[in-house]
Amino acid sequence: MNKFLIVGLGNIGEEYKHTRHNIGFDVVSAFVLKHGGFFKLDRLAEVAEVKWKGRLFICIKPTTYMNLSGKAMKYWMDKEGVDISRTLTIVDDLALPLSKLRLRGSGSDAGHNGLKDIQLTLGTDQYPKLRFGIGNQFPKGRQVEFVLGKWLPDEQKIIQAKIDRSVEIIESFATVGLEKTMSQVNNLNFL
Repeated sequence: MNKFLIVGLGNIGEEYKHTRHNIGFDVVSAFVLKHGGFFKLDRLAEVAEVKWKGRLFICIKPTTYMNLSGKAMKYWMDKEGVDISRTLTIVDDLALPLSKLRLRGSGSDAGHNGLKDIQLTLGTDQYPKLRFGIGNQFPKGRQVEFVLGKWLPDEQKIIQAKIDRSVEIIESFATVGLEKTMSQVNNLNFL
């Protein structure tokens, strides 16, 4: 059975639930829910297994906090024997407009602490990432409050559409592959 590791980045704790920075958790949760799975607390992460179309998805939400995401990702890659090319990390991206999703097979951490730790832990930036644009509509000096803030009411419709599409992207990544999925995704506009 083909095995994939789906990594949603975020922070544990009630105060972080459904914030911009936790969109990785929300996407992975939506994928698991759609496929009838459930999370259980395990080593370094909340973990769910989903079987779909002859594939096994190990879905994790690290409990290490964002800045130590690499530790959880590496542990579950090794434990499950998943090659780095069969991982997909879902992360918020301040540099992308709210209307965009971007899928890439490699790329820098772009200043994101979760990706920075993964890159440091794995020793490479050559792993697939789905970047979920959160925009950058915040006053100077208020970036942290913006990133750790909740979605605005008028953003909810776009966010839900992007979460739904992100779930389909995970499915496509595992069935038709990275390249074809990238060509379907990277020009989408949710406005």
